[in-house]
Amino acid sequence: MVVALSELVGPTTASDVEGMAGNLLKIARIRSGLSQRAVAERAKVPHSTVQRIECGAQQPSLPMLFTLISAAGFELRARVDEPDRHDQVLDRLAAEDPVRHAAMVEARDQFFERLGL
Repeated sequence: MVVALSELVGPTTASDVEGMAGNLLKIARIRSGLSQRAVAERAKVPHSTVQRIECGAQQPSLPMLFTLISAAGFELRARVDEPDRHDQVLDRLAAEDPVRHAAMVEARDQFFERLGL
C-alpha cells in the first residue's frame, strides 16, 4: 500500500504539492500572455485538459507538464534538494489554532484570485 504524501511531508506541503502542476502551468501561461485555449492548441491537447490541470481537477504526468509549459514558451526545471522543514512549523500552528489557519488560507486564496492566479 502506498503511504499518503501527507504522512511523509505533512498536510501543508502535501496540499502545496497537489496544486503545484496547475499553478506552474497557470504562471507560465499568464507570463506568456496566452489563453488556455492557445496553450492547448500549441500542445495539441484538448482545451479541457489545460482547464482541468489549472484548477487542480487533473494531475498531469511530468512529460505532459513539460509539454504544456513548453507550449507556453517556458522551460520547466526540476531539482532534488534536502527537505525544508518550514511547513512543519505551519502544520503545528494550524493544529494549535485551526480557525486562524483557515482565515489565513482564505485570505491567501483571495489575494491570488485578485491577482488572477
